[in-house]
Amino acid sequence: MTARTFHARRGRLSEQRLATLRELGPRFAVPVDDEPVDLADLFGRRAPVVLEIGSGMGDATAEMAAADPGRDYLAVEVHTAGVADLLGRVEAQGLTNVRVATGDAMHLVAAQLPPACLTAVHVFFPDPWPKSRHHKRRLIRPDRVALLRETLRPGGTLHCATDEPDYAEAMLEALRADPQLSTVYEGFAPRPSWRPVTLYERRAIAAGRTVFDLEFRRDAG
Repeated sequence: MTARTFHARRGRLSEQRLATLRELGPRFAVPVDDEPVDLADLFGRRAPVVLEIGSGMGDATAEMAAADPGRDYLAVEVHTAGVADLLGRVEAQGLTNVRVATGDAMHLVAAQLPPACLTAVHVFFPDPWPKSRHHKRRLIRPDRVALLRETLRPGGTLHCATDEPDYAEAMLEALRADPQLSTVYEGFAPRPSWRPVTLYERRAIAAGRTVFDLEFRRDAG
């Protein structure tokens, strides 16, 4: 069995969130199963696609998609409350370039997305799994990096961020080790202006933690 890269949280959903899932799920939600995903059919057009892994409550994803209408955003989130909130934002803001997959992002990547279909993959503040015995569950590891890289078009970027120093160094090592990825910056990347500051990030900064960004590009050929 593959080690999970996320904590499974359970809790009752509000009636409003349940209603949002019922009403908007058929229009914007993507099941994580074994069926291949045709991105052009999913979005109703052919455009560059960004895979957003771990969209949380959806505020940052909605903000990025609204500011970037020329690209489509496929967000993946395991926690149903966050999926419902993002669906609500998509409807409220009239966003046509967002779809939301509910489930394990790595299964989606391995079983449903074709090779070289994405222009970017975002992995912002994944679970750090800080205990050493849990490091195998971290999302950014060499085997999972290889799977993510295969979904990128040549020239496509894999952008990560974390506030966990140990994980940041492990990410840098794993990304540098991939033979088909090249760093966009030497070492850690500057914080991009287009990445919204989430509530989690504001709390991390207020607590005195450093945020590390990493940006790598898939090589041509």
